[in-house]
Amino acid sequence: MEREEYAIVLDYLPNGYPLEKRMIPIVQAIGKKNLTLLELVPRKGVSLNIGEEVYIGNDKRDKIYYILGRLSKEKITESAKNQIQEFIGKTIKENEKKFVDFFNKSDAINKRLHQIELLPGFGKKHMQEILKEREKKEFESFEELKKRITNLPDPEKSIERRILNELIGEERYNLFVN
Repeated sequence: MEREEYAIVLDYLPNGYPLEKRMIPIVQAIGKKNLTLLELVPRKGVSLNIGEEVYIGNDKRDKIYYILGRLSKEKITESAKNQIQEFIGKTIKENEKKFVDFFNKSDAINKRLHQIELLPGFGKKHMQEILKEREKKEFESFEELKKRITNLPDPEKSIERRILNELIGEERYNLFVN
């Protein structure tokens, strides 16, 4: 897995977590490339805005002092959860080809379960239709996917919900989040 170079600020807690003894500022962020939830410590005197992109790579960081570690699901603030949803929606739109390729290249997990079936609203029938259609010709967009397969739930919204569940909920299999 590649290291994150940039992260998006989901929430900024200038006094840290209210119930913890340490009063160090904390930034809750999500990595742009791998969608990794992170806790960051900003440099002294730096204030950050929600939605701001910050550099967290190996070179000199201007706004982030150090990476505290992964952000546990229990610590995510409500504000951060809303930002995650917004960020995921934008990421799916910006990387449509990558997510459409999921429908073109996804495989069976085992004899009874296919990756496509793990998307909210997608069952065996949708999965079988997608597999049949992609053999004829690969899908090139979400629009084409919706046109070629009848009664298909919105693929963008399903992927968004799946990613959110992988980040915040407990999923047995992760399709999009490392």
